[in-house]
This record gives sequence, C-alpha cells and structure tokens, in this order.
Amino acid sequence: MSLTIRPAAASDAALVFSLIGELAEYERLVHEVAATQAMIGEALFCESPRVFADIGEWNGEPAGFALWFYNFSTFRGRHGIYLEDLYVRPAIRGHGIGKALLRGLARRCIAEGLARLEWSVLDWNEPSIGFYRSLGAIAKDDWTVYRLSGESLAKLGAKLA
Repeated sequence: MSLTIRPAAASDAALVFSLIGELAEYERLVHEVAATQAMIGEALFCESPRVFADIGEWNGEPAGFALWFYNFSTFRGRHGIYLEDLYVRPAIRGHGIGKALLRGLARRCIAEGLARLEWSVLDWNEPSIGFYRSLGAIAKDDWTVYRLSGESLAKLGAKLA
C-alpha cells in the first residue's frame, strides 16, 4: 500500500473537476456547482494561477485532493494558505490521505514563512470536525463568515461603479 501526494498537473483538470463533483455530492451542494471542467482547468493551469491543487493517490489511483490559495493576514503582516476544499473518496478514507494532504500544506506554510493554514467546515460534518480537532485545529467560533454572491453581489457592485 502506497500513498503519494503531488501537485496537480494540467492533465488532471478532468480529475479535479470530478473530485469537486464528488465533494459537492457529499456536502449535499450539487445544486451550487456552476463551475465547468474548463473553468477549473483555466484557473489551476493558466500562466499565472491564483489557485492550486494537490492530488493524493493511493496505490497509484486518485484518492482525493486539496484545493488552496494564498490569503493575507493584516494582523500578522504575512500571507497564509486558505484551504478551499479537502476531499478524500469515502471508500479509501482512513489511510492517512487527508492528513497527508494537510501535512503537505502545513509544510509549505513552514517553508514559506506563512502565518497560518485555515479552512471552513460545514457545521453538520462531524466526521471532518473530529478529524480536524484530532490534528490540533481549533474552531474560530468568534468569527462568522459572510458572503456576497449572485444578485446581491451584482447589486452592490453596480452601486459602486
């Protein structure tokens, strides 16, 4: 049994998009997916990407992925990494694939002098919450995520223009 973590390559665009679809199913959010394979491929593999992905392989087969980007903390005065998605296929969970993907990002943070690694998790996702806690991650209960999208984003943007 072998585990490999590697950066996604342009030839992985279909795989990453497929894993995003599997994650959306698991999170019961398929209705929210508007991305296409072409959009994901362009975002990850354009000349100057602003988002990145790592692929976890178990015995040479795709097992999961981490999709991430750099963010910035004004309080720390340094960049960090925001993990947008972490997903391991259910049939092969429990082999350390998710932990290895997170470990790779933690090592990147250390090597690059980044201030932190952070992500969000759905409130109902107890298996993931337990996993993250087992790694020493803490919930930031004193912060609430807000989002503008769709009509609200367009409406506000139009007023600022």
